[in-house]
Amino acid sequence: MAKPKIPVGVVFPQTEIGADHGAFRDFAQAAEELGFSHLVAYDHVLGADLTNRPDWFMPYHLDSMFQEPITLFSYLAGCTSTIGLSTGVIILPQRQVVLFGKQAATLDVVSNGRLRVAVGLGWNTIEYDALGVSFDGRSERMNDQIRLLRRLWTERSFSDEGPDYKIVEAGIYPLPVQQPIPIWIGGFSPAAMRRAARIGDGWFPLLDSATAAETIGTFRDEIKANGRDPARVRFENLIFCCPYEAPEPRRLEDVAADVFIWEKEGADSVCIDTMRFGAKGGGGKAHVELLRRIAAEIGL
Repeated sequence: MAKPKIPVGVVFPQTEIGADHGAFRDFAQAAEELGFSHLVAYDHVLGADLTNRPDWFMPYHLDSMFQEPITLFSYLAGCTSTIGLSTGVIILPQRQVVLFGKQAATLDVVSNGRLRVAVGLGWNTIEYDALGVSFDGRSERMNDQIRLLRRLWTERSFSDEGPDYKIVEAGIYPLPVQQPIPIWIGGFSPAAMRRAARIGDGWFPLLDSATAAETIGTFRDEIKANGRDPARVRFENLIFCCPYEAPEPRRLEDVAADVFIWEKEGADSVCIDTMRFGAKGGGGKAHVELLRRIAAEIGL
């Protein structure tokens, strides 16, 4: 199979790889050596205990293991040298934005400019409650946070004020390598697409390849409608090897075919989620071996 012309990333398999930092290192280094362009890490601070929640229907809960993305990437930045590091997605409205801006700037420095921040609204009210942030109004809050982060990452000193912060002639130092760090919008809803077209540096959805041409065409039109250059706003689709609650994993040849469908229709990159594909319980070695199989199937 011909090698893809677009970058192909891979999701860090947080829920399956365990809590061995050596396995984290081995996975990231293997992904870099095999030619994957970037790692994506999901973000969940808390998991719900299902003992007294019989009607819970969301994919993650108390027994779903997640590493905190900024902390995880700070470690992996020192274990790798070229592979990109992308949140996918940070639930930005539930985080203190100035502190997050400082953390992300530091990560961008220690990784030498390899960070991409993809953000989203989230769905887990348990996390919002525990962090002391209202679930209501999160959309407007995130819009303002994105604006503020760009100021934090490019201006040495400034004043700004919002409902949750007040900056008076201050700034972070050092500034990140990238000024500003790219901010992508995650989510597959029309609202997420419109936000990405309006204020994002890119859009990171999860959509079926059958919709590729329509999706990218609609997105580019929306970018133009906002007076922006479609060539400057990127698009990356997330591809599952095994969708949630699917009766069985997909064939690797179908996963590879999706890569080339999105490439043909104009995506700037894709990212592959390998979880639920049979490596769970096998430790880091099983996940590295699965990476090798996928890289070979795609032609990296």
